[in-house]
Amino acid sequence: MKVVFMGTPDFAVPALTRLIKEHEVVCVYTREPKIAGRGNKLSKTPVHLVAEQNHIEVRTPKTLRNEQEQQKFAELKADVAVVAAYGLILPLPILKAYPLGCLNIHASLLPRWRGAAPIQRCIEAGDTKGGVTIMQVAEGLDTGDMLHKGLIQITDTMTGGGLHDEMAELGADLISDVLADVKKYPPQMQNEELSCYAPKIDKNECKINFNLPIVDLYNKIRAFSPYPGMFFEYNGERFKILAAVKTENTGVAGEILCCDGKLIIAANGGSLQVTEIQRQGKRAMSIEELLRGYEFAIGTKLV
Repeated sequence: MKVVFMGTPDFAVPALTRLIKEHEVVCVYTREPKIAGRGNKLSKTPVHLVAEQNHIEVRTPKTLRNEQEQQKFAELKADVAVVAAYGLILPLPILKAYPLGCLNIHASLLPRWRGAAPIQRCIEAGDTKGGVTIMQVAEGLDTGDMLHKGLIQITDTMTGGGLHDEMAELGADLISDVLADVKKYPPQMQNEELSCYAPKIDKNECKINFNLPIVDLYNKIRAFSPYPGMFFEYNGERFKILAAVKTENTGVAGEILCCDGKLIIAANGGSLQVTEIQRQGKRAMSIEELLRGYEFAIGTKLV
């Protein structure tokens, strides 16, 4: 097939890589490069870099709402557009430009977790299963008909980063299946009564509230690891907890209970033993490594 690929972050890379091998990717749409880093250099998206490495035309429009961009899109005369975390709204002329329309690789088992942050929200909610849905893009928010699904079991230790990586690979498998034999996957309507929304993560959510029930706090730390990361403040610095285990130690919520080779912090109904941490401006490290050169005062209450 002739395919136009529309995606931006790492999540989209496995799918693009697979489609390059199996089909003719005639053009890649991604978000425009941004200034990043200490040198203020333009940083291209992961999808942009893969496309360039494979000598595929890359387009980075700021919007697809104007007629000129829509005409350029139609003139590619592709069979289908494949979308994976692209980041721009696709207006109706884009959705109707190709015979098979636009197929989206969505990181949830629709209709559960429509919206911007399905990976983090399903772990935060304590879901024991997640997955990927190949869906027909419609004008509503993730409301289009479903073509294919794949299931992932969410373990009690899985993080947002781990689930992200599994979903990215699964998404590549599923879109490969669909494009190999589209007639094998008839569209199915979503059940609106089962839908729920996965809102974008707000930075204000990332400061740890140790008054949360221990299970909810543990799930949120897993969900937001490694990005954006849940943090607490101590002596004017931020520390991101990237991994922890639940323990039965008790104390006042937020109280540091132990730091002799371990960092245990009381929460509501239990406590967290931190196993991986990231000090502000530093790399991630094990708690043992941090505590070899840093000390937390037992009895301090983190707020």
